[in-house]
Amino acid sequence: MNARLMVLTATCAAVGLLAGCEFNESMLGAGSSALKAATLTKADVVQMSGQSCQALDGQNRVAASNSPYATRLAKIIAPLPKEVDGQPISYKVYLTKDVNAWAMDNGCVRVYSGLMDLMNDDEVRGVIGHELGHVALGHSTASMRTTYASSAVRQAAAASGNAAAATLSNSAAGELGEAFINAQFSQSQETAADNYSFDLLTRLKLERKGLVTGFQKMADLSGKSSTVESLLSSHPPSEKRVQNLQNRLNQAK
Repeated sequence: MNARLMVLTATCAAVGLLAGCEFNESMLGAGSSALKAATLTKADVVQMSGQSCQALDGQNRVAASNSPYATRLAKIIAPLPKEVDGQPISYKVYLTKDVNAWAMDNGCVRVYSGLMDLMNDDEVRGVIGHELGHVALGHSTASMRTTYASSAVRQAAAASGNAAAATLSNSAAGELGEAFINAQFSQSQETAADNYSFDLLTRLKLERKGLVTGFQKMADLSGKSSTVESLLSSHPPSEKRVQNLQNRLNQAK
């Protein structure tokens, strides 16, 4: 195996796709592109996240700043940090029945109106704290790298090996953003983000019970409504997570 094929082998293993890789010269360009994606710098990820967020904003109905949803969200986030991982936070509401919320490394935080309809203010704040946790703990950075690397491998035939965050088209940025939103975090990452939100709310002396009741609502709705599919697919609830938060709440009393 020559040196370039060895790089492709390592790249496939790094993105968990080794079993599905067929090593031939036609895929060398794709391997180079995937390797680049796996080693994207933090600055690359922030830039790529900004492009993805902008594209998604253009594809969704964004609540006006003076709308009831935006006004309510402004109240909810008022006591929360104004930046995460050094990035100023930009909050917007997507007007959709879907129940979801997400955050990217560039400080882009989007909350869906369906989530706000389902939850009270404390519960929404707990979910936002959880999403900020994924960014602050590096989970979102790793997820964007993996999502981009996997996308480069899937498009092996067209990959040139020269793809860079700065050259993403609007459609590609939107597709990448959708893939990022739907990607799953590990159970340990979910628990870590739960704990981050709990600790954040504790530090700010805010109500923490919403963390328990909010995630319990999602667990109860699992499999019952297609409108919560997006959040449940990327953040699958579990009784262990709910119990962990309840235990921490009990110990804090």
